[in-house]
Amino acid sequence: MSASLPYAECTNQASSEFSFRRLAGFAFGIGTQALFAVTVVGLFSFLRYGATRSSSSWIFIDCLLALQFAIPHSLLLHPRTRSALRHWVPTEFYGAFFCVCTCISLWLIFAFWQRTTTILWDLDGLAANAVVGCFLFSWASMLYSIHLTGLGFQTGWTQWMHWYQHKKMPRRDFAPRGAYRYLRHPVYLSFLGLIWFTPTMTLDHAVLTGIWTVYIAIGSVLKDRRIAFYLGEPYLSYMQKVSGYPLVPFGPLAKLYSPAMNSAPPEQT
Repeated sequence: MSASLPYAECTNQASSEFSFRRLAGFAFGIGTQALFAVTVVGLFSFLRYGATRSSSSWIFIDCLLALQFAIPHSLLLHPRTRSALRHWVPTEFYGAFFCVCTCISLWLIFAFWQRTTTILWDLDGLAANAVVGCFLFSWASMLYSIHLTGLGFQTGWTQWMHWYQHKKMPRRDFAPRGAYRYLRHPVYLSFLGLIWFTPTMTLDHAVLTGIWTVYIAIGSVLKDRRIAFYLGEPYLSYMQKVSGYPLVPFGPLAKLYSPAMNSAPPEQT
């Protein structure tokens, strides 16, 4: 009887730890989706109306804020980074972890971005309405493009749901459809619309637009290499048929006319 007590205590302790881990995982998954939804609203407001505070050292602060979103965003998706963090972040939670990191970096921008009074252009009337219309269309286009590849994969919801339901992680099949039949990066192209289509372009917004435009160009190349590393020949064949963006006749974002890209992990930049 006495010998069975330690065993029972160990069993109860293990069960309690398991229940706590399930509860923590459940809260993290639900909280991530709520954070994502609120961040989307915040991003819309920030890009549409801009920041309210100003500072004499705005250029240093704003450049730092823009880069703290761009650089970690790419590094966290790198195969080597994912492999290094696998011990601390299980595969089923990496998508949600990445989503949380992205949201936090955006909220840092919302909270500390500095506005300038220098205006590069300030449209009104029909021209302003047309630009705002393009801005709204870019949002619709981005949501549509994300839907094509699976919104749940982007926010970590799909991976988390498989963990919650005790199911094996799904393999993402590569089957281009919709806009992906005509360009490889419709999400990034839509995001460019979000930062370029503004009726009032202040100097600080122009700095953000410039940095993030360069980031998207580099990120597009890195994304091609990353997907080619994971998928191999099917994606290389796709790159030979579809360019990264419309009207790009040469360079890494044009059609791949020869399978020169190997499947080795890309170098970090």
